[in-house]
Amino acid sequence: MSPFSAYLSLGFEHISDIQGYDHMLFIITLCAVYQLREWKKILVLVTAFTIGHSVTLAMSALDIIRINADVVELLIPVTILLTSIYNITQKDKEDHPVFSKAVSGNYILALCFGFIHGMGFSNYFRALLGELESIVLPLFAFNIGLEIGQILIVVCFFAVYWVLSRFFTIRHRDWNLFISGAGAGVSAIMILEKVLAM
Repeated sequence: MSPFSAYLSLGFEHISDIQGYDHMLFIITLCAVYQLREWKKILVLVTAFTIGHSVTLAMSALDIIRINADVVELLIPVTILLTSIYNITQKDKEDHPVFSKAVSGNYILALCFGFIHGMGFSNYFRALLGELESIVLPLFAFNIGLEIGQILIVVCFFAVYWVLSRFFTIRHRDWNLFISGAGAGVSAIMILEKVLAM
């Protein structure tokens, strides 16, 4: 396997690993305010998260930053909880299925919280790089794999939404509340577990 393929696979596995479901939960919660017809906005959202994630990895690989792993492990579920609360508290109109303010805010959340999620993998990524002279190829390949994995998660999420909407009448506001509420509940439990383990 070539170095490019190895890092691409690593990026894909990092985001799709079921044991690291916190990243999946964050992506799903971010997407809760969108409908499938807004796929371009969703793509921008996912890319914003990848950019934030990759900036942190690059800074870590260059030894510009070093993050305490315990703090990062606590901050990751905090990002999910804050995103969930942000989604739930947005006002909407029945005739306007997507909350434009929430959507715009989600771009900022995705970028900023991408920095934090990138920290969760930064120490391991830096160790993998070792003494490599250039981080460009590994970082690029890793982020391509990450992007592919995120898009796959989004596709699966909206496939479930589409199938359910064929059999049931689902108001988008209710869907957002359900997904965001679930994200808030799971992340609150994760935060409590991290705090008690400290």
